Amino acid sequence: MGIALIWSIITVLVRWIFSKRRGAISYDSSDQTALYIRMLDVRVRSQVGFEPDRRGSHPYLGVDFRTLHSRAESAGSIPARRIRRLFSFQRHLLSSRLLRGAPHLNTLHILDEDYCGQAKCMLEKVGTWNFDIFLFDRLTNGNSLVFLTFHLLNQYGLIELFQLDMVKVRQFLVLVQEDYRNQNPYHNAVHAADVTQAMHCYLREPKLAQSLTSFDILLGLLAAATHDLDHPGVNQPFLIKTNHYLAALYRNTSVLENHHWRSAVGLLRETDLFSHLPAEDSLGIERQLGSLILATDISRQNEYLSRFRTHLDENSLCLGHSSHRHFSLQMALKCADICNPCRPWELSKQWSEKVTEEFFHQGDIEKKHKLEISPLCDSEANTIASVQIGFMTYVVEPLFAEWARFSDTRLSQTMLGHLGLNKASWSAMEPEASGSSEEGESEPTRATEEPSSRALSQGSQES
Repeated sequence: MGIALIWSIITVLVRWIFSKRRGAISYDSSDQTALYIRMLDVRVRSQVGFEPDRRGSHPYLGVDFRTLHSRAESAGSIPARRIRRLFSFQRHLLSSRLLRGAPHLNTLHILDEDYCGQAKCMLEKVGTWNFDIFLFDRLTNGNSLVFLTFHLLNQYGLIELFQLDMVKVRQFLVLVQEDYRNQNPYHNAVHAADVTQAMHCYLREPKLAQSLTSFDILLGLLAAATHDLDHPGVNQPFLIKTNHYLAALYRNTSVLENHHWRSAVGLLRETDLFSHLPAEDSLGIERQLGSLILATDISRQNEYLSRFRTHLDENSLCLGHSSHRHFSLQMALKCADICNPCRPWELSKQWSEKVTEEFFHQGDIEKKHKLEISPLCDSEANTIASVQIGFMTYVVEPLFAEWARFSDTRLSQTMLGHLGLNKASWSAMEPEASGSSEEGESEPTRATEEPSSRALSQGSQES
């Protein structure tokens, strides 16, 4: 009797999903490019005991990416964070109802009693480079991406200017946040919120602030919020060598970035966020959003950096042209995506530990299934310090050096200053084989680094 009831409930749920979310993948007849509208909501299937979809996956590798980085929990227990998120979602629904038909709105008032005080104060200083996204996420019960992005959209006047339905905006941002896999140590909604906050800082830089249109700003914020949407917590080579269906769908080219873009498009269409605009305009938004997100593909770093350097060498970057403004947005998003080493040490160190944990976890999976271990993912051959030093030297420093040429401001110098200090701190933790004790090394490092970090943090405050 109980089993029959469960299957009845499952049937109703599946029918409801199909009625609300139509087909997973469609193809544009003009170019046969895969348009990833939105995967069938596997979260429902996972909660009722279905096996994860393994289309095209490695025959010896049955990895459920939804639980790849999750930690085991005691049977029957419900995580406190999940309970807080459920209550927070109820507040989203309540506030959305209150927003219907409301006149001009101050977004700070969207924060109900549970979010007053420190969270309010933090949003008022969202343009400072030492903004602590980890603290803000705790103060908002894990909803940092929703509240920060909504606040910025309203602060720039974009909701009113583009006549966006605030309930749809709210719904879109909640779905975006929920579609990030927060069991990932690094590629989660907090990372997306951090990138969005960094993008806001760059949009305020004089060279961009004087040139960008409201449409450019809207695209920049949406791209930052969705740039890693539904990231599986593994990299592209992992998806390719395990014959994952996403790798086949996107022909092993910018697999993750294409997936993030198509997932974002799916949510835009699901919430009808731009349905009031002419079809040509909404399609244009989707295409340009994709162009920004695809630019974050780290394998194309040299391509974008060389083009950026050439523009600067020839002084040929004219922000009066829409294509050049768009390129500057691409570079800004690339900087925001990997700006963690340029943050103050207290924040940068946390991000470094999280991304390395995700790398090493992937390496452990590859070892377990006797696959070739991806670079930087072998915990036995690498340390957090060695990974970070290499990343800073070969990826971050070249990019931010050119960004400082493009936008030679106080913020750029602050970022380069933090980058140098953080690299020195990691270098001090990575001694050559010597008999020095960790205790003897760590104290002098902290003593020499913290005053300088504090000075840089104070210097990065924006009025």
